[in-house]
Amino acid sequence: MRYTLLMDIESWKAQLRKGSAELAVLAVLAGGEKYGIEILDRISGVEGLGISEGSIYPLLNRLQREGRIEARWVENPEGGVPRKYYRLTANGEAAREAMVETWTAFRASLDRIVETRS
Repeated sequence: MRYTLLMDIESWKAQLRKGSAELAVLAVLAGGEKYGIEILDRISGVEGLGISEGSIYPLLNRLQREGRIEARWVENPEGGVPRKYYRLTANGEAAREAMVETWTAFRASLDRIVETRS
């Protein structure tokens, strides 16, 4: 029973991470232009978010296709591999604001339910 419960919790946590990944990326980019690994480091450095390199780039590509972010290649001045930098578009900023508003209301509602013991 305990093993099943742990598996269910892990599945639930994975769904929470998946559902919040887009907001996390948009929120990181609200602080300014960043390249992929910078975004990944910022998000993966927050306990519980645990997004992987294998999932960040498909998400960035989708957000770019949807017009929420823009990307540009920047040559490395030291002759290394160029980096792809991402930034929010106006559409992305509007989406981020709407998502934050929705998240804030959702979190407050869920907190009221979770904190009520009757």
